[in-house]
Amino acid sequence: MITTVTVAVFVVLFAIFTALGFGGSRWRKGNLSELGQWALAGRTLGPYLAWFLVGADLYTAYTFISVPSALFGVGSVYMFATPYVMATFAVAMVTMVTLWKMSRDKGYITGVDYVRDNFNSRTLAILIAITGIVAELPYIALQIVGMRSVLIVMLAPYFGGTGVAGVSETALIISFVILAAFTFWSGLRGAALTAIMKDIIILATVVVVVIAVPLSIPGGFAYAFKQAAATAPTIFHKNIAYATLPATLGPAYISLFILSALQLYFYPHSINGVLSAKNVKSVRMSTAFLPLYGVGLFLLTLFGVLVYAVPEALKMVGTNGSLVVPAVIASTMPDWFTGLAFLGIFIGGLVPAAIMAIAQANLLTRNVIKEIKPNLTKEGETRLVKWASVIFKFLALAFVFVVSPTYAISLQLFGGILIAQTLPALMIGLYHKSLNKNGLIAGWAVGILSGIYFIEVANKFGQINTSLMQSPFGLLYISATSLILNLVIVYAWTYIAKAVSRPKIVLPAQQA
Repeated sequence: MITTVTVAVFVVLFAIFTALGFGGSRWRKGNLSELGQWALAGRTLGPYLAWFLVGADLYTAYTFISVPSALFGVGSVYMFATPYVMATFAVAMVTMVTLWKMSRDKGYITGVDYVRDNFNSRTLAILIAITGIVAELPYIALQIVGMRSVLIVMLAPYFGGTGVAGVSETALIISFVILAAFTFWSGLRGAALTAIMKDIIILATVVVVVIAVPLSIPGGFAYAFKQAAATAPTIFHKNIAYATLPATLGPAYISLFILSALQLYFYPHSINGVLSAKNVKSVRMSTAFLPLYGVGLFLLTLFGVLVYAVPEALKMVGTNGSLVVPAVIASTMPDWFTGLAFLGIFIGGLVPAAIMAIAQANLLTRNVIKEIKPNLTKEGETRLVKWASVIFKFLALAFVFVVSPTYAISLQLFGGILIAQTLPALMIGLYHKSLNKNGLIAGWAVGILSGIYFIEVANKFGQINTSLMQSPFGLLYISATSLILNLVIVYAWTYIAKAVSRPKIVLPAQQA
């Protein structure tokens, strides 16, 4: 239920959130004119704070908005998010500890610092940095889609019809101005403190909602799945499989699951969160606790089906799947709790957006501008990072207008296609240091160009609604195809380069 109480709870809690963001500058004092202090909180986060921060990195509007929305509009294939989130923590446990140790020993601020040092290639470092910067933009845009969905549902009773769009966009811009201000002021410290508030509210919301909503529906999940199968064809004019995965979508499910698990921790914001940890124990413990979030993701994904059993919520959603979770909450929960839950979802987009923008700014300054202008002072570097983090937040707004809200998950999947092309240098390079740097550059180019081409083909050169392409094996996540092409080039080039450079052995008889 949405009343004045709902809005009041939301506004009061947002004021507390803002105060925490600005208060981060005085928490665990450090010289915020130093990049390591501003961007990595001085590398002082223990296991629980690192858990909150990395959880804020990963448990975003993707969880609350895009996955339930995709299940609502497309069906069971998007349940891939549950096993992928579980598996990605195993990837992190293996790779992130190694990267953290190297970063602490050599003072790396970004993952690209490692690439630059390991392969001694300025060109490769710049290309990987630019890829990370661009890949984060659609991910931040996904947060904006989620935040806007909350505002639309909350403000609709007060600004009905077309008026709610303009008011929600104004409120969104004001929120981003506040976010940009306290991020500029407090850096990662502000993000860490607000992450604690965000995660507590979200976890409380998940526990209450996933118990209360199914209990409020006669027949629970069984009735919801029955209603989904009967109602979806009247909305989307096609039959959608919710309860079981069609055999034809098996390759799509598997490729989405595997590639997403490999990619997630190599986004710049994920690496940024890990490198802020105090020690190896903090990295390991925070990673070990994170699968708890995966349970919440699974339950929230099912809201894409539960909405079909709540007529009031289904009417509110229409064909805009991004409204699924806020609409279900507003239709079934008390007004005060709706305000609490909406604030959790809203700042569940703001906090990750702050961390992502910090990570982008680090890459731009350290791994692009500083490569071109190596005499940049430490103070100038930090100042540039702060302003760049502000700019990146607002650049991401542009991506909101190139994707249908129901298919907002494609924003994250599109970013994943780009991030996958950094895996040979960032992930494989941790263990196979002899990869040829020119081969890595060539593989990156082939992977990026093929990924963009396949995206255009899959979407018939139009709006981004899918990241799947038709292959001889069936529908596949484009990331899998482009990464395979990338790896073929990298290893073929490395092998040939070694063979060509291998010194010729001259036998004694030949010497005579």
